[in-house]
Amino acid sequence: MSRIGSAGSVVLVTGGTGFIGQAVIRRLSEAGHEIRILLRPSRRSPNLPQGIAVQAAIANMLDQRGVRAALVGVESVVHLASAEARGRKSELQAVDIQGTAVLAAAALQAKVKRLIFVSHLGAELSSAFPVLRAKAIAEQSIQRSSVPATILRSSLAYGPSDRFTRSIAMLLSISPLIFPLPGDGTTALQPIWVEDLATCILWSLEEPAMAGETYEIGGPEFLTIEQLTQLIRRVAGSRRWIVHASSSSVRALIWTLQRLLPRPPLTTFALDYLATSRMASLDALPRIFGLKPALLEQKLGYLQGRNWGWELLGRQIGWRR
Repeated sequence: MSRIGSAGSVVLVTGGTGFIGQAVIRRLSEAGHEIRILLRPSRRSPNLPQGIAVQAAIANMLDQRGVRAALVGVESVVHLASAEARGRKSELQAVDIQGTAVLAAAALQAKVKRLIFVSHLGAELSSAFPVLRAKAIAEQSIQRSSVPATILRSSLAYGPSDRFTRSIAMLLSISPLIFPLPGDGTTALQPIWVEDLATCILWSLEEPAMAGETYEIGGPEFLTIEQLTQLIRRVAGSRRWIVHASSSSVRALIWTLQRLLPRPPLTTFALDYLATSRMASLDALPRIFGLKPALLEQKLGYLQGRNWGWELLGRQIGWRR
């Protein structure tokens, strides 16, 4: 595909300290963009990318004046901020729904030329799952704002700092002999390598013809949750037996961990995502972006040689994010 760059322009990234945000910021920097990160007020030091010059704008997503100030001089926005990892519906409402509405309105007022929003496969207003319903409402806010926007409905992203493959490795490490999978384990996923997703975001930002479009994208293979868990188990060196359990019992276990641990490895929102298969066309990345996506097994080396029980403990007491 042809790409029209605007190197040197200022791009505001929300959720820039997160897993996907870090990869996106690296891609933006490599492409010559100036980067501004919207940071929510916090006493903790932000997890800013190493070795990359960024501007910081401090504002809560619901702070209309602060968001407008953050957009001064900004040409494009990459919107990644989400509260789904925290597992609380109230924060989902505040950040994903209301926060996106505030951002979309401010972007229109600031005459932003491009906005990229990363949503989820399966985002529907009628969805029974809070995250997917929230993403659909957020999509609607962006579409109604008339800012030239591209929506990428992505499958599950994975990589060295993700909250899925690493969390499975952590749960495997603390499971007593057996590891329970919800249901029959046949839910199909289409994992996408985070660097491939970041490339798609950058190219969407730089391609004017993609404005006003919604694309569903995913990796180059369909894997059941059981196949994925078996692969993570093997690469991480776990000896746990994988067994099938009722979805309600696994949900109760995750719910308990979510309330006992300050930073639980998984939340019930993650179980919602695993409840049904969500897939895009296998050729989506080659067809839309001319990009050959990475295979999962080729990229899981980051799970090897680590004590995932200690990783989980470190996350709780602040050693690791």
